[in-house]
Amino acid sequence: MTTSNKNSAVQASSLSADELRKLDAYWRACNYLAVGMIYLRDNPLLREPLQAEHIKVRLLGHWGASPGLAFMYVHMNRLINKYGLNAIFLAGPGHGAPGVLAPVYLEGTYSEVYPDKSEDEEGLKRFFKQFSFPGGIGSHCTPETPGSIHEGGELGYSISHAFGAAFDNPDLIVTVAVGDGEAETGPLATAWHSNKFLHPGHDGAVLPILHLNGYKINNPSLLSRISHEELDNLFHGYGWIPHFVEGDDPETMHQLMAETMERCILEIREIQMKARNGGAITRARWPMIVLRSPKGWTGPKEVGGHKVEGSWRAHQVPLSGMHENPAHLTLLEQWMRSYRPEELFDVNGRLIPELKAMAPQGTRRMSANPHANGGLLRRNLRMPDFRNYAQKLSKPAIERAMNTKPLGVMLRDVMFRNMDNFRVFGPDENSSNKLDAIYEVSKKLWLADYLPEDKDGGELSPDGRVLEMLSEHTLEGWYEGYVLTGRHGFFATYEAFVHVIDSMYNQHAKWLAICEHLPWRAPIASINMLITSTVWRQDHNGFTHQDPGFLDVVVNKNPEVTRIYLPPDVNCLLSTADHCLRSYNDINVIVCDKQMHLQYLDMDAAIKHCTKGLGIWEWASNDQGSEPDLVMVGCGDIPTLEALAATALLREYFPELKIRFINVVDLFRMVSAGEHPHGLSDRDFDSLFTINKPIIFNFHGYPWLIHRLAYRRTNHRNLHVRGYKERGNINTPLELAIENEIDRFKLAIDAIDRVPHLQVAGAHVKDKLRDMQIDCRNYAHEHGIDKPEMRNWVWPY
Repeated sequence: MTTSNKNSAVQASSLSADELRKLDAYWRACNYLAVGMIYLRDNPLLREPLQAEHIKVRLLGHWGASPGLAFMYVHMNRLINKYGLNAIFLAGPGHGAPGVLAPVYLEGTYSEVYPDKSEDEEGLKRFFKQFSFPGGIGSHCTPETPGSIHEGGELGYSISHAFGAAFDNPDLIVTVAVGDGEAETGPLATAWHSNKFLHPGHDGAVLPILHLNGYKINNPSLLSRISHEELDNLFHGYGWIPHFVEGDDPETMHQLMAETMERCILEIREIQMKARNGGAITRARWPMIVLRSPKGWTGPKEVGGHKVEGSWRAHQVPLSGMHENPAHLTLLEQWMRSYRPEELFDVNGRLIPELKAMAPQGTRRMSANPHANGGLLRRNLRMPDFRNYAQKLSKPAIERAMNTKPLGVMLRDVMFRNMDNFRVFGPDENSSNKLDAIYEVSKKLWLADYLPEDKDGGELSPDGRVLEMLSEHTLEGWYEGYVLTGRHGFFATYEAFVHVIDSMYNQHAKWLAICEHLPWRAPIASINMLITSTVWRQDHNGFTHQDPGFLDVVVNKNPEVTRIYLPPDVNCLLSTADHCLRSYNDINVIVCDKQMHLQYLDMDAAIKHCTKGLGIWEWASNDQGSEPDLVMVGCGDIPTLEALAATALLREYFPELKIRFINVVDLFRMVSAGEHPHGLSDRDFDSLFTINKPIIFNFHGYPWLIHRLAYRRTNHRNLHVRGYKERGNINTPLELAIENEIDRFKLAIDAIDRVPHLQVAGAHVKDKLRDMQIDCRNYAHEHGIDKPEMRNWVWPY
């Protein structure tokens, strides 16, 4: 079946006979290269009969989606040339790299980036051999692939990445291939709604091509097995105008794809022109393409009596056992020669001139477009002076403030100074997270319908630059696409639900880690994530909202790109945020609660403290000039409060006790210097934490994470960590701390147990502390709130 929508007002031309001949030849060259990547390590142009020794021993790769991807790519190239388009290409299918690498090589970019993969027979041999080969490249569109900003290693994020790339890029067209297996994922399903956030006046456009080739690894794909009518209705319901290209005859499909893709480009231009020539800014119904072609198109029709082309057997390697199965070797040679390579490459192994001329030139090549190497376009943010938002203090630990509120004011001014390359992303939580000052300069982007009541505090605008949607997947995908194409942003979300994007964090961290070793990849802005509404302040949400475990996920990744900060107060948060917004090639995770908290450091002290990453708070210590009996540590806002209160209790009952109080802002300072760029040297660590004194470490997250980070430290045997232990539900703040043993009373008891000369002498004090703990529990259950002297505790000067 071959159909397409004919109800568009715009007109597209068909291919001439010569255009059709050359376009098909270029596609045949792409398919030949795709097969060569999977199978060959020698004899790249079949200049001699194919022998078993020419074949890789391990055949790893995926053929099935590759012909369709190359088909889309070469047709987009035609339109780039015809209309002078500025475009990039994203491949969503997980293992479709051969279908993209082939045109990238043929248009010359690959050889420019990797000169040893030259455009000749020897370079082609190296190009083939490296694919899915030790020391080479993977079967996804990895960071090593010029033009790629989306690996596809995990399915579901191609559409959201594409929209992130299109935001604030008015001339850019992002062509994105969506695999039909990928289309079954939750993140992809929500990402279709991104069309409701694309501003036709100042954003670029996204042209999705849903590739229905029928199968996943060995199962049918869902969208390929519903009727044409149902599929059409589905995408109309999502707000798209779908155009269908369906069939298997190459000549017919080339004509239909050329006409349909051109019609879509003209429709996009028509939408944009209306918006940019004074038309009303409303939600557009953008075009998309549904391409239905056989799995493994142009490959073997049948092998061993089993259907291959158009079945799940074409997904990976259709022919195997080349070294033991001469019949398969013969079939492979017949398959590769069916593309007629002798017509496509000259005597030196270079694509013949008339085909070479079909690729766009220079940076109009999708593989060389600077938007796909976003660091080339990255401009440093115009930053306000974060000191201007400082919290004024009379003394440490006396005044209270909402930690994130001043950050919202700072982000407002960052937005104001960078209205074309900075956006704020988050679920429906920015007001809840006290960042709502940003709405003073930029509302929430909203292009869907409005109701009269929306004007009453809804903060909605078609020109808004704050992106909110209840899909952390889509938001993070937008943010990553935005950053990967050279811009900056900030993401805030609730701590318990940042886990929704655990795997997205993983994928981006892996991308950055590879880019660290690719000198041609220019540095991009860091991903900045504020984790708030934290575990220790869930008075009504309860157990489901108590999970600080994202930090455990973060530390698993490459230390070159991972950063974790736990600022305890406003001024430390402002200093940390300023640093993060200026950084590049990192993922910065900032953990800071949004509620009222004690304030500890004036701005000058906060800057010094954050620069060091950790340090002694002299005003809370009494070991000056002597060796401490105990090191008390706070890491995180609530743990720091409780550790300080415990220190005050100990000093009240044991005035002679020498306590050193340390606060940790940069979590990776706990790691040895050889394991992380921010790691503290062993000498400095021993100097701060001593080599033989008890350490009571009160931590925001799961306690074993600190042991994991500090396991090599000299005094690890005396390190006693308190943190969240999966206890509690609907509790007052202090009661939750008591449940998880991070409260002031338990910490003081711990200290008594660990300091040798207090283990017996401190028995009476321990008993008092337990009584105080019980009183606090009973008061909370009777009054529904913590005791006033606990809620209002300040440092006792």
